[in-house]
Amino acid sequence: MTNFQCQINYQCPMTNWHFGKSSVPMVSKIEPLGIGKLEINLKLVIGYLTLACFLLCCSTAAAEDWKELKGEHFIVYYLDDREFASDVMTRAEQYYNTVASDLGYSRYDSFWQWDKRVKIYIYRTAEEFRKAAGISKEWPVGMARYKEKEIISYKWSAGFVESLLPHEITHLVFRDFVGDKNNIPLWLEEGVAVREEEGRRPGDIELVKKLVREKSYIAIELLTKMDIRNEPNAEAARKFYAEAVSIVNFLMEKYGVSRFTLFCRQLRDGRSIDEAISSVYTGYMGNMGDLEKRWVEYYEGEGVKWEN
Repeated sequence: MTNFQCQINYQCPMTNWHFGKSSVPMVSKIEPLGIGKLEINLKLVIGYLTLACFLLCCSTAAAEDWKELKGEHFIVYYLDDREFASDVMTRAEQYYNTVASDLGYSRYDSFWQWDKRVKIYIYRTAEEFRKAAGISKEWPVGMARYKEKEIISYKWSAGFVESLLPHEITHLVFRDFVGDKNNIPLWLEEGVAVREEEGRRPGDIELVKKLVREKSYIAIELLTKMDIRNEPNAEAARKFYAEAVSIVNFLMEKYGVSRFTLFCRQLRDGRSIDEAISSVYTGYMGNMGDLEKRWVEYYEGEGVKWEN
């Protein structure tokens, strides 16, 4: 027996996938009967490939039969409950108009418009969301993909539009400003995002004041090394987010939004966190140790304020 190398340049009519070189076994003596078998084999191969493509497309469409709503800056994809999706679209556009100005970031005319619109995917259940996002932990309820300009979550009533939506939109706005630099501390980005959630900040501030009184807070140097995305402990995650938003809140309220924006810009431009602190907060703080000292003093004091 020999192998006859045959190029099957076949294009699936449903997916536009291409299948390349294949090897079809043949008898050593090519006779009319052998060629006939080859023709039959090729037809069978193509038939099976067509059927496989058809079944795959049908199963994918059945699993994710997305409907869409288009707005000026967002496209919402949903599987059911158009009313909920419509509410998400309305609130997303509202948050878009407030987040950038809250952070002091200037916007430009084509920001998130047309083909740059952010896509929001709403799955039906937590299980569907976690499977699609590749998440095994139970506590995450949503995620933002900066490079893809996507927000992914599932339909849940308690806090979706008030908390998750502004949180993830803020992640994308923040990353549009600082880029995908790896030197940005995760607590800084998460603190900025949590600060935009409606109604959450007061509870986080109270928790941090308690941690400060009990001296059980996470040191900022350790906080900077933590990757909360891999944290299995929900209580540790709670402390991380509370401290993150309290530090951002402290920097903005004590020293102003414009100085905070400059601090983020320094990090964007490649400065270390100590260098950015020393450059922007000259006379107040020179490194992370000073930042922690001033932060603790701030929440030990009375009359700490916040804005809802």
